[in-house]
Amino acid sequence: MADFLLSQEPLVRGGVFLLVLAVMAAAEVASPRRRREIPRVLRWTNNLALVVLDTAVLRLVFPVLAVGFAAIAQARGFGLFNTLEAPAWLAVAASIVILDLVVYLQHVLFHAVPGLWRLHRVHHADLEIDVTTGLRFHPIEILLSMAIKLAAVAALGAPPLAVLLFEVILNGMAMFNHSNVKLPDPLDRALRLVLVTPDMHRVHHSIRPEETNSNYGFNLSWWDRLLGTYRPQPAAGHEGMTIGIELFREPRQLWLDRMLTQPFRGPASGHALDPGPDSSAGAARGSG
Repeated sequence: MADFLLSQEPLVRGGVFLLVLAVMAAAEVASPRRRREIPRVLRWTNNLALVVLDTAVLRLVFPVLAVGFAAIAQARGFGLFNTLEAPAWLAVAASIVILDLVVYLQHVLFHAVPGLWRLHRVHHADLEIDVTTGLRFHPIEILLSMAIKLAAVAALGAPPLAVLLFEVILNGMAMFNHSNVKLPDPLDRALRLVLVTPDMHRVHHSIRPEETNSNYGFNLSWWDRLLGTYRPQPAAGHEGMTIGIELFREPRQLWLDRMLTQPFRGPASGHALDPGPDSSAGAARGSG
């Protein structure tokens, strides 16, 4: 089975991506959590155009991506799990969990370092949150994220199957927990004991800095709980909260050309080490 999945990597990744995108888009129509104010055609065309651009840039810059790099590491015997005599199932399971922790720590880093926050705030500048927000990242952030992932894969000696499963799970979970879907409260409470739910992650997209800088997890909810960054609900409630950041509030900022230049415009306010509300006022003044 592992050999089959690896041999069909593009089909597996593309198939799961399209399936989760379609299912969550349909769920957003059937059971929306928040009322949509901005036409979907405006946000979706630009968010998905950014995905296409990100994919092209990755392919141009990196001749080998994470799964292929894991296969090279395995063939050459470097990395933790390639030197230990651990059972294959343990190496796969541990690699998935550790890589998820790496993504959590990377996410915290991109909120804490002003220069990295400039890149990451493109993700937060969406004025609404739905399944496509989970795919909206600046190309430079995508390149840095891949470099971090390759370093983690090399250090771990993660099996190629683990890397494939991790990337499929992470991509699917990002679309799930960014979706504008209302889950029944008992189901949400049960799921978020292990997984990041839409209500849990939506807090992270609040305009309030103390909420933006919380709930960093994309897949497992453990890291936020264990490391003190968990916030159960937004202060204004899910229907009343404002999505986005102070700096870019005009619908014109949702266009692809503006998303690409957002890291280079205005102050780097709103990051986790921002000294206080004065910088937010300055940000609002610098949004032109």
